[in-house]
Amino acid sequence: MSALSLVLLLLGASVFAVVLFRRFNLPPVLGYLAVGSIIGPHALNLMTDIKRLTALAEFGVVFLMFSIGLEFSLSKLYAMKRIVFGLGLLQVLITMLAGMGITLLFGFGWQLGIALGAVLAMSSTAVLTKLLAERMELDAVHGRQVIGVLLFQDLAVVPLLVLLPALTQPPEKLAILMGIAILKAIAVLALILVFGQKLMRKWFHLVARAKSAEVFVLNVLLITLAMATLTELAGLSLALGAFVAGMLIAETEFRLQVEEDIKPFRDVLMGLFFVTIGVKLDMHILFDLWWQVLLVLALLLLTKALIVGLLAWRARTSPANSIRSALWLCAGGEFGFVLLGEIARLPKNVEQVVLTALVLSMLLAPFIVQYSERLVLRFVASEWLTRSMHLTQIAAQSMNSEKHAILCGFGRNGQYMARFLAEEGVQSIALDLDPDRVREAAAGGESVVFGDAGRKEALLAAGLQRASVVVVTVSDTALSEKVLHHVQQLRPELPVVVRTADEKDMARLIRAGAAEVVPETLEASLMIASHALALVGVPINRVLKRVRQVRAQRYRLLRGFYRGMSDRDIESSEQPRLHSVWLSTGAWGIGHRLNELQLDSLGCEITAIRRRGIRAMEPAPDTLLEEGDIAVLLGSPATVAAAEERLLRGLSKDFA
Repeated sequence: MSALSLVLLLLGASVFAVVLFRRFNLPPVLGYLAVGSIIGPHALNLMTDIKRLTALAEFGVVFLMFSIGLEFSLSKLYAMKRIVFGLGLLQVLITMLAGMGITLLFGFGWQLGIALGAVLAMSSTAVLTKLLAERMELDAVHGRQVIGVLLFQDLAVVPLLVLLPALTQPPEKLAILMGIAILKAIAVLALILVFGQKLMRKWFHLVARAKSAEVFVLNVLLITLAMATLTELAGLSLALGAFVAGMLIAETEFRLQVEEDIKPFRDVLMGLFFVTIGVKLDMHILFDLWWQVLLVLALLLLTKALIVGLLAWRARTSPANSIRSALWLCAGGEFGFVLLGEIARLPKNVEQVVLTALVLSMLLAPFIVQYSERLVLRFVASEWLTRSMHLTQIAAQSMNSEKHAILCGFGRNGQYMARFLAEEGVQSIALDLDPDRVREAAAGGESVVFGDAGRKEALLAAGLQRASVVVVTVSDTALSEKVLHHVQQLRPELPVVVRTADEKDMARLIRAGAAEVVPETLEASLMIASHALALVGVPINRVLKRVRQVRAQRYRLLRGFYRGMSDRDIESSEQPRLHSVWLSTGAWGIGHRLNELQLDSLGCEITAIRRRGIRAMEPAPDTLLEEGDIAVLLGSPATVAAAEERLLRGLSKDFA
């Protein structure tokens, strides 16, 4: 098979699989694994040159470790040191010891047990952080424990990549090899960290002066691969060098830009890496060993859950939160596949069983998380009492309030809102899920309680039936939709004001029942424009009138913007954009009125027409297009493209 045929096969199969798995809210990594298992030599045998693919996929691990290095922060580690180096360290070590004990019972060597224990100790950072963010539990007690343990697991991969290949050596040689590897690592890391910090910052400043996105991306690739090569020449792993490169860049002001630039390479190459893992899946062996797969899966889930739960409980965490942390962290993770590939002389049957158990555990992880609250309520009787107490506290706080405001979130915007309301004598009660913030604010006399604004019970306890307005102060569309859903059920006439980052979700939130949607970017633009108009001499009354008009029209004047290279990080598939189309000789739209174009059927509209240097905003529906006009389209990329096609070439025959 030629290189081009191999790439086309992988791209086509991967796109199909990832789209399918995304539709069912499953991790994309499982889609890549499925692709590898189907097209590999043990199934359809469509891919014969495995070595070429494996060599390319190794760079996926390199860029993944580079990304972890970018996230590495000494201040972050220090802030979470008790969880990271307490709960996280003990979880990895005890899981490795448990793996050794279990493999010894089945007659395998202790080295293999430690290696497999390290593989199974990993949990999925990508899946769990996404689920925590979606469920707004990053600041919850179990959320912090999960993040802390995941952070240590990510860091533990670096020494484990050095340890696992050496475990195949005899015990008398193992200590010597490990000692040499550690000395090499210390020497290389000291050299890089001592001299590399200043050099890295100066080098990136020099590259940035070129003001070229292309050169900047090339430089990131150069640094990553150069560091990886340096550590490989020292007898260490490629991944270690990439991790150190990420650490060095993390301390510079270029970290965020580098992270965005490296993401496409990382994601694509990591996809290839997981395809190569899927290639190893031999379904014929698995059908014969199905009971062993289920046994390893059960041992993985139960052992990790027991270890994490007991450690969290010993760390004086409540039984409910201990069980939550255990359920979140019990499944395997993507780094398990990375470490599994580093184990030398691994029996094929063992590899197949462990590999499949990891895949199944990651497949089960979202469902375990989904039902975690039911399991907590079932096994922890005191959790019912705790929730009742929270609702009682909310109800007690709002008991004497009438025609008050309910603030969903008490971050910076929520606190500013509470102060404005207090100045006008309007009572408010805020619901927030950050226990530290709630404790500090409540001690300072603020009317804020711990509660999830996305839950109907919390809103009712906050006095929803007596409130005069609900304000969602956090830019979280999912939370806003939950709040709107509950308000529409309980008090549909109650106005709800929603904050959002931009205009992307405005129509969606208005359809859900929001009385007002306040997009941050549009409001900032409106304020800047009003100040500028006042400073250039426009009477303040006219400025205020213009601002009121824009708001009354739901920011219609400010909807959409022209895209450039600097806007590539914006989700182009969702946000509306402006696009100019020149009607040159022969364009179909010439001589047609706007209402005859039927652009609204495409989900697009013409917001302005420039004719002979004059720009007309909001043209009338009966405006006749002329040759040389420049029509400004507003819509998503797909609808704008379709509208441009219609303006230039006309309606399709079947539509007409």
